Formats: sequence, structure tokens, C-alpha cells
Amino acid sequence: MPWQHVRISRFGGPEVLQVVGESTIPEPGPGEVLIKVLAAGTGFTDTMIRRGRYPDFKGPLPFTLGYEVVGVIEKTGAGVVAPLKGEMVSDLCVVGGYAQYAIRPSRFLVPVPASIDPAEAVCIPLAYLTAFQMLTRCRNLSPGATILVIGASGTVGTALLDLARHLGLKAIGTSSAANLTVIERFGAAAIDYHAGDFVTSVRQLTAGGGVDIVFDAIGGAHFVRSFACLAPRGLLVGYGSQTMAVGRESLIAAGLGLARLKLWSALSFLFNGRSAVFYSITARRATHPEEFKDDMATLFQLLRACAIHPLVIERLPLAAAREVHARIDRGGLGGKIVLLPWSA
Repeated sequence: MPWQHVRISRFGGPEVLQVVGESTIPEPGPGEVLIKVLAAGTGFTDTMIRRGRYPDFKGPLPFTLGYEVVGVIEKTGAGVVAPLKGEMVSDLCVVGGYAQYAIRPSRFLVPVPASIDPAEAVCIPLAYLTAFQMLTRCRNLSPGATILVIGASGTVGTALLDLARHLGLKAIGTSSAANLTVIERFGAAAIDYHAGDFVTSVRQLTAGGGVDIVFDAIGGAHFVRSFACLAPRGLLVGYGSQTMAVGRESLIAAGLGLARLKLWSALSFLFNGRSAVFYSITARRATHPEEFKDDMATLFQLLRACAIHPLVIERLPLAAAREVHARIDRGGLGGKIVLLPWSA
């Protein structure tokens, strides 16, 4: 039976994405399952992998893109006790998601309640899990605490705002002028980062006190400005190096940004208790696999109860993957585009 996936044979721009047909469905090996993919998430991380700039995956080529999937188990390999055939599951696969079928190890799969829309469920494994763990595992925040989200109209940014509202936190978000309404929709204060110095704007919004925690995926030299927004004993959480990923800063500049985080953490007593950490979802899953599963299960229950509301702005077939990546590269989407591998 023929099936399709989106493959790249070289690193580069959206033009390297190719829809490829296969004649034979792969068989799961020991400890593996065959998933019929119902929804594949897209996002900035996929474009980093496409460019060859993602530190946690460099190939080998060719490979199928796609960081996160939701699908139904079609077949299980030897030794797999759970999940069972016919069960809907999610996975943070890093690559392999832009496909009608995927072979995945069973050990990280998390069940998805049957009543949940797969396109909304696929927003959970990367964006919402990243946001939830940064909000709850990096520091315990009391209701009423103030957070600052840099690039708040992106997929992780909107997840942070959505969860902050659920947790009773005050939120400030930065974005381009076109996406300020996306931020305000979550009840957060919005700052146009092109209209002046956002550090000054944050200080004005907090009556000079600063915020309790900042989330910054831009990285490099930008960490300095985010650190300046912190209140005493505040925390900066870096979780990306977007400027390096798109070529606006060198690998050295990105490395200096990470070095600053370590320095601020080690010498927090010199900065009125302000400190910094770097969060990596793949590293945390490797070191805390049970937290990964527990937090995913919590998020699916919140989604099932309509306590959180992922922004799915479009649902498109696999053939649209190249177009989707071009749109992500241009920026300003204000939500997540989901690929539905079985749609025409």
C-alpha cells in the first residue's frame, strides 16, 4: 500500500522539502510501534533542523522532518506491552513526523484521550510541554507573579500565555505590531518590540520593579536585555538561539549567550539574587522521563477540560509543507499550522 512522507536530502531553504511516495509500509521492530499519523505539528524548530542548525539533530541525510505527532497505533513490535493497537498516542519524535506512517519506540509514547482533536493534541508535546515545564519545573511561581515572554506570538509564546492565564499569573509579551492582538487575547500586556526599547516598557508596566521570570528563545546578546527586565531574585529562562538559527548571529555569539546564563547563575549574589538557566526539552526528557510523561498527561487533561486553548490557525495536507516552512521563515504567524497527512 503506497504512503507518503516529506523528506529532505540536503540542508537549506523550504525548497529542499520533497513529498516522497513509498510502496511498502515499514514493520515495527522490538520495542517499537507503527503509528498512523493523524496530525503533525510544524514550527520554528523544524526550520532549524531543515537548515542544519539544530544542535540536537544533524542527520544523517536523507530524513523525514517533523518534531511532534499524534496518531493511532496500527501495529506493535515484539515486547511492547503498552500502548495497545488502536490507541491514540502522542510523541516528541524530533524527526519523522511529516508522514502518513511513523515507526517510534514505545517507551516515550503518551496516551491521548479519545475525545481530543488530534490537531489540538499535537500542540502539546513540544510547545505546551516546553511552556509548562519552564513555568513549573524551573521555578515555583505563586499566583499573581509576573512573567515576560519574548516573542509571545509564537507557538511556545502563546502556550506560555495560555498556561500563565490558567495558573493565575500576570503576563507581558513582546511581538511585532501585527501580532499584538494575539497577546492581548490571552489577557496579557503587549509590547511592540519595534516601537522602542522593550526593557523600558517592561519597567513602566511593572512600576520599575521588573518581572519575576523572563522566557527568551532569541538567545545570544539578547539575553542581556531580558536579564535587565528581572526583579530582584528574578529568573531568566533561555530556551533557544533563534538569531543563530537564522544566521543573524554566529555560533560564537550564541555560545557567549549561554556562557552569560551560567555566569549569572553562578554569581547571582552579585546581581541582587537574579539568576538564569537554559531549558532544553530533549535534554530534560532524557534525564527526567517520568516527568515528561506526567506533565504530558496533565496537559492532555487540561486540554480535555478546555482549560487551555492551543491556537491552531490552519490545517493543511503534507503537500503544503514547503509553503508552511516559507511562512514560518517569514514569521508573524500568530499560531500553529498543523499538517494532516491523510487529508487530500
